[in-house]
Amino acid sequence: MGQVNLGLACVASLVAATALTPMAATAQTISDGTVKIGILNDQSGVYAEFGGRSSFEAARMAVEDFGGKVNGVPVEVITADHQNKPDIASSIARQWYDVDKVDAIMELTTSSVALAVQGISKEKRRIDIVTGAATTELTGKQCSPYGFHWVYDTRALAVGTGGALVAQGGNSWFFLTADYAFGYSLESETTKYVKSKGGEVKGSVRHPLSANDFSSFLLQAQASGAKVVGLANAGLDTANAIKQASEFGLVQGGQRLAGLLFTLAEVHGLGLKAAQGLTLTEGWYWDLNDETRAFGKRFQERAKRMPNMIHTGTYSAVTHYLKAVQAAGTDDAEAVAKKMRELPVQDVFAKDGRVQANGRMVHDMYLFEVKKPAESKGPYDYYKLLATIPGSEAFGKAEDSGCPSIGQ
Repeated sequence: MGQVNLGLACVASLVAATALTPMAATAQTISDGTVKIGILNDQSGVYAEFGGRSSFEAARMAVEDFGGKVNGVPVEVITADHQNKPDIASSIARQWYDVDKVDAIMELTTSSVALAVQGISKEKRRIDIVTGAATTELTGKQCSPYGFHWVYDTRALAVGTGGALVAQGGNSWFFLTADYAFGYSLESETTKYVKSKGGEVKGSVRHPLSANDFSSFLLQAQASGAKVVGLANAGLDTANAIKQASEFGLVQGGQRLAGLLFTLAEVHGLGLKAAQGLTLTEGWYWDLNDETRAFGKRFQERAKRMPNMIHTGTYSAVTHYLKAVQAAGTDDAEAVAKKMRELPVQDVFAKDGRVQANGRMVHDMYLFEVKKPAESKGPYDYYKLLATIPGSEAFGKAEDSGCPSIGQ
C-alpha cells in the first residue's frame, strides 16, 4: 500500500512539473534570465552624429515596441563609446561578454572596430549585428556564423552613388579616402564599379580619421582634372571636406563631389546651402511613405532629431534579433543565428528583407539628391528620391562574397 501511495505521489509531482514546464523551460533556455543587448559605437568623435546616442535610443525604442520582454524574460539595452579605437572596442566587448553577460553587440560604427568585435563575437559564440560600419569584409573573408551586416555596405554605396554619377557622364574619378579599412573598401568597390562602366580613376589620396585640414588633398584632387571627386569617408570628415572644397572652388570649376557615405544627420549639420546638389545613397529616409513618416515623428519626439538609416537600421536589427530569440525559444547564438537567416525582415526599415548565408541582410537602397534651400519645406526635408535600387542589385551574392563559412 505504501508503494502505491508513493507511486501516486510521484505521478502527481510529474503532473505538477509538467504544468509548469513552459515557464520553467523559458527560464532555462534564456541564459541568466535576461536578454542583454549592447550598443557599441562612437559617441564623442567624428561619427557621433552618424550613429551615437541616437542609435542607443533607437534600440531602446525597438525593445519597448516589442513589449520589453521576449519569451517571458526582460530585455536590457546597455551602451558604451568605443572612441573609434579597435583596442578600446575589443576591451569593452570582452568585458560585456565575459562579465556583464551580454548576448549580442550591435551598431559598431567604424569598420576596423566592427571587424575586431566580430572576431571576438565569433570566438565567444555571441551574435553581432553591424549597422554602422561599411566594409564588405564583414560578410566576405572575415565573415562569422554569428555575424550579421545590416543597413548598407561599400558595394551598395558604390552601385548607388558611383553608378548614378557615371551614368550622368562622371566617368573620371579622384578619391579622397579615409586611411583605414572602411575607406579602402569604399574606394576599392567604387573603383571596380566605375571601371566596369568604362570610367577611369585618375588617382587617390588618403587622409587620417578626424582630419581638420583637407587643403593639400583637395589641391591634388583639383589638379587631377577628374570630373568627380569621390569622398570615401564619412561623418564630420565628409562634411569638412565638402566645406573646404567649396572654399577651393572645386564645384565652381566644373568638378562634382560625390559623398559616398553621407546621411541625413550630416546633411543637417552641414546645411542645405553647402550640401545642395549632392548625390548620395541611403538605405532609408523618413519621408518615403506614411509608415516611415510616422516612425520619424515618434523618433524625433524622443531623440529631438529625425533618424537616418543607421538609427532606423539599429531599430530593425534589434527587432529582428528579438524575433529570432522568440522563434528559437532560446538566446543560444547557434539557434538564434539560424532563425535570423530563416525569418524575413519585415519592419519599418525593410520590407521582405532577407538574410543571406554569409550574414548580409539584403534590402532595397535609395538614390537621393540633396534639395536646394528653396525646395525644402523645413528641417529634415532634404532629399529628392532619384531611384530605388533593388536589393539584388545593390548587394552581392553570398556565393561570390568569399565567406569561408559557406564553402568559399
